[in-house]
Amino acid sequence: MATNLYFNNFPKNITSEQLLVEDLVIESLKMYGMDVFYMPRTSRDVIDNIYGEDPLKQYISAFPLEMYLENITGMDGDGDFISKFGLEIRDEISLLVSRRRFQSIANQTRPNEGDLVFVPVINGFFEITFVEHEDNQAMYHTLGRGRGGNVYLYALKLKHHVFSNEIIETGVSDIDNNIRDYYPRTKLSLSTMTSGKFVNDEIVYQGTDLANATAQAVVYDFYPNTHIDIIRVQGKFTAANVIGATSSSVGVVSVADDTAYMNTAFNDDIDNMFIEGESDSIIDFTESNPFGEA
Repeated sequence: MATNLYFNNFPKNITSEQLLVEDLVIESLKMYGMDVFYMPRTSRDVIDNIYGEDPLKQYISAFPLEMYLENITGMDGDGDFISKFGLEIRDEISLLVSRRRFQSIANQTRPNEGDLVFVPVINGFFEITFVEHEDNQAMYHTLGRGRGGNVYLYALKLKHHVFSNEIIETGVSDIDNNIRDYYPRTKLSLSTMTSGKFVNDEIVYQGTDLANATAQAVVYDFYPNTHIDIIRVQGKFTAANVIGATSSSVGVVSVADDTAYMNTAFNDDIDNMFIEGESDSIIDFTESNPFGEA
């Protein structure tokens, strides 16, 4: 049974009515949405083909966008619970973003799984796990538009991001300042300062110059004449001169260790040392035969 030839509810080309609806959708997102930063993932062209992952994940750009939060009663997912791996945080959220706005701002076809979204309202990082980019249920074929991925909206499913030493350096202070506290820190004890003072966030290195450095890192904090805390370490620091790439300061390293305090809020399974320390006060390890009377 053929449909009426004079009424085409599923046109092949975009119509002016569909563009009007899209304009209204964008306006609604600007009114009822929230400002977030979309952070595409790059991998420095290094891919592990065996495990199917990129071991050098980095996020070096952030695009401000308005997105609508679909959650109305709280976070989705399994929430926070204690498992055999310790405290796990499995919060999930759903976001809607305009297809046209995304393509014009982010300069790519669609959001990709593995990319991050930073939500300034809660200072939270969320990782995209799934993108509904074909037939979104929020606007299913409205005015016949939706074929071939030509949708009004992208629906994003995201989970709470667990930080694992990815390089996050976007140039957006709200993001970079928030993430720097979560990098593991190495403490470089200084026997003396030959010249100058190190400054935060500068690169320090050992070697003839930065291009031929045997070890390099970024200064997290500098304590004059005592030590510097460094993050994003590459190579191994030894008892030798350490040089600041920006300040040209020179200090003499006496010892390097990784016992500097670090913020572990992103890690849900890093309780090992804490549990071991607590068990020392409960379990008597001096007992030679804990299962017998002798």
